[in-house]
Amino acid sequence: MKKPTYFSKKNNANRDKGNTQNRVSNFSDRPRGKKQDYAKVNGGVFVYSKPISVGELSKAINVPTPAIIKFLFMQGKAVTINQILDDEMIGTVCLEFGYDFKKEEIVDATHFENLEIEDDPKDLVERPAVVTVMGHVDHGKTTLIDAIRSSHIVDTEAGGISQAIGAYQKEIHGKKITFIDTPGHAAFAEMRARGASVTDIVILIVAADDGVMPQTIEAIGHAKAAGVPMIVAINKMDKPGANPRRVKEELLQHEVVLEEYGGDVMSVEISAKKKEGIDDLLDMVLLKAEMLELKANPNRFAMGTVLEANLDKGEGPKATLLVQNGTLQSTDYVVVGEIYGKIRRMSNEFRQVLKVATPSTPVSVIGLSGVPNAGDRFMAFPTEKEAREIAEKRALEKKAQTQAGSAAMSLNDLNNLINAGKITDINCVVKADTDGSAQALKASLEKLSNDKVRVKVLLAQAGAISESDILLASASHAIIFGFNVRPDARVRAKAEEEHVELRLHRIIYELLDEMEDAMKGMVKAELVEKVTGQAEVRHLYKVSKVGTIAGSYVTSGVIKSGSKVRVLRDGVIVYEGALASLKRFKDDAKEVKEGYECGFTIENFNDIKEGDIVEGYEMVEKE
Repeated sequence: MKKPTYFSKKNNANRDKGNTQNRVSNFSDRPRGKKQDYAKVNGGVFVYSKPISVGELSKAINVPTPAIIKFLFMQGKAVTINQILDDEMIGTVCLEFGYDFKKEEIVDATHFENLEIEDDPKDLVERPAVVTVMGHVDHGKTTLIDAIRSSHIVDTEAGGISQAIGAYQKEIHGKKITFIDTPGHAAFAEMRARGASVTDIVILIVAADDGVMPQTIEAIGHAKAAGVPMIVAINKMDKPGANPRRVKEELLQHEVVLEEYGGDVMSVEISAKKKEGIDDLLDMVLLKAEMLELKANPNRFAMGTVLEANLDKGEGPKATLLVQNGTLQSTDYVVVGEIYGKIRRMSNEFRQVLKVATPSTPVSVIGLSGVPNAGDRFMAFPTEKEAREIAEKRALEKKAQTQAGSAAMSLNDLNNLINAGKITDINCVVKADTDGSAQALKASLEKLSNDKVRVKVLLAQAGAISESDILLASASHAIIFGFNVRPDARVRAKAEEEHVELRLHRIIYELLDEMEDAMKGMVKAELVEKVTGQAEVRHLYKVSKVGTIAGSYVTSGVIKSGSKVRVLRDGVIVYEGALASLKRFKDDAKEVKEGYECGFTIENFNDIKEGDIVEGYEMVEKE
């Protein structure tokens, strides 16, 4: 989009009320239809936003109307002065009379996250890299963050950095780096699920004595899905069992190819505990940032993303914002998601009050009318009226949206999207009972790729389907395939909330056939499985001639007499069958609802254990 007047302030010192009001008017009037400025010739280029008439084109490029009509007539197109010209005719006329031409798309300020602003190259300046540290639990993420903090703060800061903000900046060799201290992969996925791309570089930390672990694989999946470059930090090199070579070879299995193996992923061996190798890691971050050529325009109103937010008892709604472009000033009004407010105070990680925040700067602000969500986009405006109007429009639009739209991909959507040429990749997440099965499925699914569409497996690992998998699928528009594993009620509810499709199978060929049929547009799903409820086994009673009675508590839904059931142990299916009996105390029961205790036996299965989850289900015809 052409840079609107609203964004083109040359320096922040000139942002007086008169100037800012003009900028707002020029920006907001065009999409609202109050200004009939159809086009303008600037530097020999005719820029327009919609089809215009012959008379309007004549005025815009200063060419007599009869000359345009005559030229088009000679081209075999008879037109009148009020006739609307299409793009082809506009382009033909412009080229004939010595102008280049360009059509710009106008985006309503209500949808500011969709704005594509072409900044003047001379307004762009270098900005700090935004870095997130990710890795498996206990691999040293927190220790590394603490080591970076304490290595580069002055003595007067006594005690380090305040936890009032979840992000901070450090200056290394005269250049700043912004570190985001996220609570984990879930928050990372949540922000991407809302369309926020905040991280420039991911530091993947792997313990040298532990190697690649489940959360390491998750972090790799998140970084790949976001298209963010990684730097691998092999930590705990001070431990006797440290084996960096094993770590590098394990990373190869997950398509993370380090530079020493001919890839493009940087790596460094460190000891966060002893603060060894930290400087080398930071140098790599600066080098990667230099290669990425990260730039932004500080000379316009700020846009960015909410990193975290909470309701403070004393100060009210409080949010940590990351300014991604433009300059945020303490006098600005901001729209965040569907709420707005005037900044009453803006501070950094040291609780120091700031008047301005430039690109890649994290700040804590108070003054919003409500608590936004992590990942919400924000934009600054100079007047309360404009901010309030846009926030109200956004709130109405959100309320009007139906739940029919899915963030993730459905198998039934594939054929239409493929035929329409709107899809080239199908993202999948594979969870299986064993790692061997997961890797076999990954290889088999990716072999289904053809010249029209490519199947891309973001994550393939052993274990139960988790909420983290749901978030990854939602953020990446992926389908989750479960092989011999089942989601619990909480995960199933999360999948419904995020509109993520779960495809659960026990036979590998059926899973592959389903995907292949979906790619051909032949999905047949007349009968679908409906989970009726789940019960947790809490006590076991051995009764001769009866077998093992499972004393259980129904945790969700309803358990029905004679229904089909499966026994889950740590999320993995250990048996499938049917209920032989169902009782409430000594009486037979047709069904037992959530919140009640019951006892039951399972046909031909006595190896049930305390802690097992028994899931009841039935096959129903799909509507």
